[in-house]
Amino acid sequence: MQIRVQFYSQLRDLAGCQTLDVDLDQGATVADLLEQLYREMPPLRAHGQTILIGAGVEFVERDYVIKPGDEISIMPPVQGG
Repeated sequence: MQIRVQFYSQLRDLAGCQTLDVDLDQGATVADLLEQLYREMPPLRAHGQTILIGAGVEFVERDYVIKPGDEISIMPPVQGG
């Protein structure tokens, strides 16, 4: 299945793009997607423990099973000050 991934803030700079279409196997999880992205974009791995993942308008965990048509957002943690 093909999904669209959107990168935000400094993660967009590390990825080198704002959006990316990714092919995944049926039943793939967010963790599977992240591993694929880390292989293709190694600088993202350094942020792996802190990034937030959204599917549609909801935040999801790494074990979330991605559905066809999901739009996945990859964001840095919210910072305030």
